[in-house]
Amino acid sequence: MYSIPIHSISGAKSGEYRLDDALVVLDKGGQAVHEAIVAYLANQRRGTASTLTKGEVAGSNRKPWRQKGTGRARAGYRQSPLWRGGGVAFGPKPRSYRRELPRKVKRLALRRAFSERVAAGEVMILEDLHLEQPKTRLFSEIMKKLSLTRGALFVVDKLDRNLFLASRNIPGVEVVAASDVNAYQMLRYRRVVVTSRGMQALEERLAG
Repeated sequence: MYSIPIHSISGAKSGEYRLDDALVVLDKGGQAVHEAIVAYLANQRRGTASTLTKGEVAGSNRKPWRQKGTGRARAGYRQSPLWRGGGVAFGPKPRSYRRELPRKVKRLALRRAFSERVAAGEVMILEDLHLEQPKTRLFSEIMKKLSLTRGALFVVDKLDRNLFLASRNIPGVEVVAASDVNAYQMLRYRRVVVTSRGMQALEERLAG
């Protein structure tokens, strides 16, 4: 059974959290993690790149010069992809890059990513995380007390406005709800901080 250190908001260690072995997956799920990350990054693409084909470029269909006798190469129209200002051959058009994964694959990927973080000792549990005001200074002070100088992923049970506003300007920091966290986020950040309530919600999600 894996144990995760529990810290108070002041940075002091207050106990150990026992994680059920059934939720730790280290012998499988590597391919699921790969597919989940590829799908996540693909879904971030807007797919709005667009070029004009030779049929869409404005211009006359008049032949630039006669076919023979000029010494120059044959040319039939100025919209040719060979010409500057002409159309683009096989250029990008608006499209969707979205990929869908089965629910079980996404859950396995999240379990594997979280298990690797736990096994590496890069996960800590925070008793509570609440801010009275949306001040970046207050959030930075909490990170200093927890010795999180290089950023971290904060997983909470419910993302409120104060936490979002206070953390969004800090480089290398992201606050996400346990219901929305994914494998890419788990592996992107150096440390993972989960609140006590967030851990309960995360366990329910991992258990399926």
